[in-house]
Amino acid sequence: MDKVAIFVDVQNIYYTTKQSYQRHFNYSAFWTKATANRTVIGAFAYAIDKGDSKQLGFQQILRNIGFEVKLKPYIQRCDGSAKGDWDVGITIDVMEYAAKADIVILLSGDGDFDLLLNKVGSTYSVTTEVYGVPALTAPSLINAASRFIAIDDKLLL
Repeated sequence: MDKVAIFVDVQNIYYTTKQSYQRHFNYSAFWTKATANRTVIGAFAYAIDKGDSKQLGFQQILRNIGFEVKLKPYIQRCDGSAKGDWDVGITIDVMEYAAKADIVILLSGDGDFDLLLNKVGSTYSVTTEVYGVPALTAPSLINAASRFIAIDDKLLL
């Protein structure tokens, strides 16, 4: 069986599914689809920690499915803007796991990850799959992936 490593940009998936479909992403359905006939060597969900009870419950659901949840504190700036970006953390982990995986799965529509997918694909000859909302996934990310899987009704609650 192929070895798979999964990386979820939780904020990106939350906001893109909400914006496009006014629905939530179904992590259980995703897990079933993405891991069928594959061995999971790592599964990470990157999120922002605001510490509220709904968020804590959601994080526990992710853990129960099989994800390791990585959290960064929510930072509110003086000007009212917020900071909570996991791009560098995701990149480091993908680079580490690409060396031992057959397939790297990224859930994000963020075009900043196109360079990452091109790099791991050429350096490690790993297959890369991107799950994203079609209208809100950067074309450069879709093009960089070996396979793009559109988030549609089957992956929504």
